[in-house]
Amino acid sequence: MKTEKIKELIGQMTLEEKASICSGADFWHTQAIERLKIPATMVTDGPHGLRKQATQGDHLGINDSIEAVCFPAGCGTAASFNRDLLEVMGETLGNECQAEGVSVILGPAVNIKRSPLCGRNFEYLSEDPVVATEMAGSLIKGIQSKNVGTSIKHFLANNQETRRMSSSSEVDERTLREIYLAAFEGAIVKQKPWTVMCSYNKINGVYAAENDTYLTEVLRKEWGFDGYVMSDWGAVNDRVPDLKAGLELEMPSSNGINDKLIIEAVKNGTLEESVVDTAVARILNIVYRFEENRDESAVFNRDKDHDLARKIAHETIVLLKNDNILPLKVTDKIAFIGEFASKPRYQGGGSSHINSHKVTSALDEVAGMTNIIYAKGYRADKDEIDEILINEAVEAAKQSKVAVIFAGLPDSFESEGYDREHMRMPDCQNELIERVVAVQPNTVIVLHNGSPIEMPWVNKVKGILEAYLGGQAVGGAVVDILFGKVNPSAKLPETFPIKLEDNPSYLYYPGEADKVEYKEGIFVGYRYYDKKKMNVLFPFGYGLSYTTFEYSNLKLSKEFMKDTDTVTVSVDIKNTGNRAGKEIVQLYVADKISAVIRPIKELKDFVKVDLQPEETQTVTFELGKRAFAYFNTTIHDWHVESGEFDILIGKSSRAIELSKTITIESTVKLPFTYTRDTIFEDIFKNETARKIVEPLMNMGIFDSINEEDSDAATATISAKMMEAMLKYMPLRGILSFGSGKTVEEFDQIIERLNKEVSNN
Repeated sequence: MKTEKIKELIGQMTLEEKASICSGADFWHTQAIERLKIPATMVTDGPHGLRKQATQGDHLGINDSIEAVCFPAGCGTAASFNRDLLEVMGETLGNECQAEGVSVILGPAVNIKRSPLCGRNFEYLSEDPVVATEMAGSLIKGIQSKNVGTSIKHFLANNQETRRMSSSSEVDERTLREIYLAAFEGAIVKQKPWTVMCSYNKINGVYAAENDTYLTEVLRKEWGFDGYVMSDWGAVNDRVPDLKAGLELEMPSSNGINDKLIIEAVKNGTLEESVVDTAVARILNIVYRFEENRDESAVFNRDKDHDLARKIAHETIVLLKNDNILPLKVTDKIAFIGEFASKPRYQGGGSSHINSHKVTSALDEVAGMTNIIYAKGYRADKDEIDEILINEAVEAAKQSKVAVIFAGLPDSFESEGYDREHMRMPDCQNELIERVVAVQPNTVIVLHNGSPIEMPWVNKVKGILEAYLGGQAVGGAVVDILFGKVNPSAKLPETFPIKLEDNPSYLYYPGEADKVEYKEGIFVGYRYYDKKKMNVLFPFGYGLSYTTFEYSNLKLSKEFMKDTDTVTVSVDIKNTGNRAGKEIVQLYVADKISAVIRPIKELKDFVKVDLQPEETQTVTFELGKRAFAYFNTTIHDWHVESGEFDILIGKSSRAIELSKTITIESTVKLPFTYTRDTIFEDIFKNETARKIVEPLMNMGIFDSINEEDSDAATATISAKMMEAMLKYMPLRGILSFGSGKTVEEFDQIIERLNKEVSNN
């Protein structure tokens, strides 16, 4: 509907009707105004399936929803590193929404995986903001191509479930910009989601729901967001300040309680009615964007979408280890062990829980294969060692040439609403693995989990498949990879540390009372492990294949550029194996010498390339200012330091294959004010400043600490000491060492520095 028509509708509304539009009619619907023929529209949970509740609503997945298709969760789809695949998944979800009359699907969820303990990590995408924002953007693009909205969530710095409705995320500006805001920024700027969902928590003491800095200044004014902001369910804390800050839609309905607060505020003059009008306009714009583009011909073909879920799952399963055991031979006798083989854990608990219309387990998939035997091994609903079940599994392993153990985290270990207590698998599963590998060296582990786990048995098994939470068709997808029908092509979108204590947030997570301090700053995930040169279980970006790839011929379109320019990077990738495969090529940038603390390297782009045996393809990347910049808190903007940067092409963060250096010249001069406390090292960085101050070096002011030394060795030490003392001495030191300058003359020197250097 055109803006003029929406304004006309708003002009016909009473204040009470306007206020009602700003909150839900019930748990899932926007408010209708029947006399003006304004329809209600439905929003519903996602993001990896349609959780439409036709009857009683709730946000924790307790009550039943319609039968739908559960696609792989975010932890898995991010591992695909395949933008096109996520776009296709989005198109399918969009079509399902059209068929079911859903205007907005609540997702994707892009919050950074700060700690492996976050109970909702299975729904989130990555520890890296580039991966998170790019994969989210592709899903948004696909869904909204079907004229269905998305609600990117949870904005902002929502990285734990502990005290999630009251805690304050204490994060410095640079960290927010480079890590936590960046996860949202690219997707919002490029793909323009129809809505944004604000989180429960506070950011630096201010609730997300009433945080004008992020809801208005950043989201709308900087990023150009033009949809509406809705609350997470129950995230509204003070309705009128929230509305002023930019929270348009409260969900779910407050049954008129908060509507009355809006009405009273307008009437008593503490809230301008124009603020309400703007909010209503933003909501109605999205309501009519869906209503006027309804696809009445859309059909929710669940079986067809199930087949697609299987194809997507193929690219979400990461091959972590393969000591010449995979793919399996269909002629070998194989033991499938573990309850997850018959009842896979394929999704997480909470608001994203899908009522799957069918589920394919690995055991279902091999039902016709007489060479496969099954042993339960453990009960997924209890962390209790069952000797009978373990002994049955050991006997099955002894009778077979290969044992495949299906393990991971049960529902009780990770879910929305609470955080994990540790990074371990259930004791009963670890015990099962130890007992099986003791009798069967040819053991493969298939993992079903939404976040990293510790693997005390990693060196005792020959193969490991990380299946993540791969959706309702995961069993078929796992079998396809186990037997080589499909070549694995996923890589880890997060680091697997050896133990929980290695994680950078370990000392501060989940905080004290209602305050959690992000003291690790920008050093999240691989940025920390690489800087610390710390051993990890499996690095970020890591994943194996049944074929091999060769990287060569790295080229840059230029070796020198200004920060306002762009550079094109190209590299050749060859499949040197004997079967088709897909490789994820990762581009990292490293600032060789920096005046600010930066990671060793940072991912800036990636591409997935599909290659036949012996085929070579050239992939290209385009890098601009942001690829080399850090966020400077003095100018409150992105800044590139002049100097050399390495452009790195890798198979993972720990497997860099090629590198080239580019020199960049900054076009931005950072402001600098000289004071009495400015040290000489900082003064000498500027040639004009050096010339102003150098005459003071010839006035004998350092003679008292530069006496002739008795021998050459002592003289060398003394010279080095003098150099260091001078570098770190503040300007006021001139007065201390008897330069003969008065305080007035000294201040004139500082005034001259600020005048002449700033104009230089």
